[in-house]
Amino acid sequence: MNIQENISLKPYNTFGIDKKARYFINASSENEIKKALIKAKELGLPVIILGGGSNILLTRDLDSFVLKIDIKGIKILEQSKENIIVEVGAGENWHEFVLHCLHNNWSGVENLSLIPGTVGASPMQNIGAYGIEIKDVFQGLKAINRETLEEEEFDWKACRFGYRESIFKNDLKNKYIITRVIFKLNKIPVFHTEYGAIKETLAEMKVKELSISAISNAVIKIRQSKLPDPKIIGNAGSFFKNPTVSDSLFENLRSTYPNIPGYPNEGGVKIPAAWLIEQTGWKGKKLGNIGVHKQHPLVLVNYGGGDGKDIQQLSEEIQQSVLQKFNVQLQPEVNFL
Repeated sequence: MNIQENISLKPYNTFGIDKKARYFINASSENEIKKALIKAKELGLPVIILGGGSNILLTRDLDSFVLKIDIKGIKILEQSKENIIVEVGAGENWHEFVLHCLHNNWSGVENLSLIPGTVGASPMQNIGAYGIEIKDVFQGLKAINRETLEEEEFDWKACRFGYRESIFKNDLKNKYIITRVIFKLNKIPVFHTEYGAIKETLAEMKVKELSISAISNAVIKIRQSKLPDPKIIGNAGSFFKNPTVSDSLFENLRSTYPNIPGYPNEGGVKIPAAWLIEQTGWKGKKLGNIGVHKQHPLVLVNYGGGDGKDIQQLSEEIQQSVLQKFNVQLQPEVNFL
């Protein structure tokens, strides 16, 4: 087990924040994860789990044992004429997994193309885009109990999925390490083009025959037109969740702002956080080395040399502006460390 000391985490987070970890290890197997947990306990240090680093904001040096999950592999567990069930290592890159599915004509995750991060993080926050969420294709997962070191399995119900939520972000936060995720995919494609600009983009691309590859290409085109590449400008994608408000609050807001967009759901009405932020004047605002992206106000960016604490402060100021103007509380999607 190769333990590194005082290592910069700049290459391991998509914001490109230069903070250090006291100890760092790449774990490529369940056994290495268990050894790392035992070592961290001996050292009396907390363990912080890293996947693709696309959903974190580093605000300080970490006096911790940082464990990067690097378990790889895609294995077919069973299949029928209609479906295929695959087990995927938590360390697999999410978009590379999507491309693997496209290559094999497995349908279900094409709308989730180009989402940054790893497979292991996908059920934790129930990633979603363009009308599809992980819970729609999720079959189960395997995880290591941090305290007992036992390997346990969780089915769909046990994960308690919600909007960008799961039990691993709430009741079981910091209690388990996800090692493998099991997906149920379709061999006979089911197309989802009704959300966002997918239909318009397919028309622009002059797609004559609908396919999962065409949908994936459309999603990639849309995302690239809106979201900055973290390899060029540091960011973590959407910084805030889209808030759901009560029907009565939405009606009050609509009486003042007739053009406010809203999408009814089981909790009330979902309002795009990007619209709220843009209305408060934050879109494109640059503050030294950090700012709000000029094309997508939901994306906070590090232009280079920015500090995580400054980005955290910026996010809090945006929250305050939206709360004062609309009486709506924005919640971060990004985890602060």
